[in-house]
Amino acid sequence: MKKLHRMIVASFVGPLVVTFAIVVFMFVMQFLWKYVDDLMGKGLEWYVILELLTYAAASFVPPALPTAIMLAAIMTMGGLGENSELIPMRSAGLGLPRIMLPLAVFAVLLSVGSFYFSNNLLPIANLKFKSLLWDLTEKKPALNIKPGVFYNGIEGFSIRVMEKDADTGRLSDVLIYDHRTPFKGNSTVIRAKSGTMRRSADGRYLVLTLEDGNFYDETGTGDRKAQQPLMRGTFKRDELTMDLSGLGLRRTDEDLFKENYKMLTLAQLQTGEDSLLRRFDERMVEQVEHLRNGLVLLRRDAWVKMDSTAAYTPTKDYLARLPSDARSHVYELAMNMARNNGGFMERSQEEMNGRNSQLAKFRIEWHRKPMLAFACLVFFFIGAPLGAIIRKGGMGLPVVVAILFFLLFHILSFSTEKLVIAGEMQAWPGMWISTLVLVPIGAWLTWKAAMDSPLFDRDAYYRGWERFRSLLRRSHAHPPAVQ
Repeated sequence: MKKLHRMIVASFVGPLVVTFAIVVFMFVMQFLWKYVDDLMGKGLEWYVILELLTYAAASFVPPALPTAIMLAAIMTMGGLGENSELIPMRSAGLGLPRIMLPLAVFAVLLSVGSFYFSNNLLPIANLKFKSLLWDLTEKKPALNIKPGVFYNGIEGFSIRVMEKDADTGRLSDVLIYDHRTPFKGNSTVIRAKSGTMRRSADGRYLVLTLEDGNFYDETGTGDRKAQQPLMRGTFKRDELTMDLSGLGLRRTDEDLFKENYKMLTLAQLQTGEDSLLRRFDERMVEQVEHLRNGLVLLRRDAWVKMDSTAAYTPTKDYLARLPSDARSHVYELAMNMARNNGGFMERSQEEMNGRNSQLAKFRIEWHRKPMLAFACLVFFFIGAPLGAIIRKGGMGLPVVVAILFFLLFHILSFSTEKLVIAGEMQAWPGMWISTLVLVPIGAWLTWKAAMDSPLFDRDAYYRGWERFRSLLRRSHAHPPAVQ
């Protein structure tokens, strides 16, 4: 590799790392904003949060990489132009394609790496991410008994205290409903004037020491209440032990999430799609057969014989020979069957829509992996020539331009994905529209930059406008005598 190539690649890597980190950070903040209510107040350790954010950041790598490449390319080429480094290169006979060649090769390697990451590593990260996120959202809130509010976080108990000393753990006016016995409600009630709260040595149990209290126990239900009346007693001091194991983080078996389309590679997605199509066809045959048997009241194979030697009687003649009461019964039976089959058709349509939506998600994920990898190249060929044209580095104008293309790409991608899921568009070309729309823009910008076109030169536009006005200006009514 030539020194010039190494210099250009080195100037590209720095902005790429910084912009990539910024874009991933933005996506992670969006994720936290979405799930902050499900994660707050559960006493999660810092390393669990860090593990969750690491898996979340891994899932945002493919969508963040194209934008980071475009922004880094704009900053690199714009910085070369702003520092008057492009002019000596082009004066030495190097065209823009030759200058961009090392960056283009590097962008191709990043695109291949993005596809490999999406297909081989991202399914594993998504599996661990979804499994951990499910466990954290299902985890019960941490032990935090607030004064005057019933706390139901401990399974089998509802606790309310009127006053609580956070330093000593001293409680006042304690009310406890014990509903550990199923189907009996709050049959046992304990109330004490004061008490203390502490954890056991291993942290698995909560020990409440109650003083000067009463308990009420109504164990009978129904007719047994007469035989087992309300029990009431008092105590000077009592200890109540509560199991806190339900408050801990319980990890779910990751195999339960493996069939999700986001956890599969391209080959697994293709296999899953084939299985869904086969099951779809089988289910369609079952529904058609059910309707065929249900919509026809008297099928040919069910025609009634008038006697053992007579031929089959057609339906019309058979109904005409029935008494009026029997005929009304047959008509009522037919209407009920029609209503039932109408409801079955509605349920079948909803089922088919759900199966089509699930099938579309598999196809979307199959196309998403190569599409995002190809988007890395498209965004590079937008950013590099654009930077050479505007000749501005840093985080000013390049960021504004990158945000505009970022919004265009993601709005189109999100909209077409929803259309594919709704069945209004096929996965191809639906998932590729957001990228294919930018291909002509990248080709046009590359051509303009190679021709050294003054695309953002205000004076060039002013001179063009003046030439256009001169064509519209009327000739002078009295031309000068001296020519």
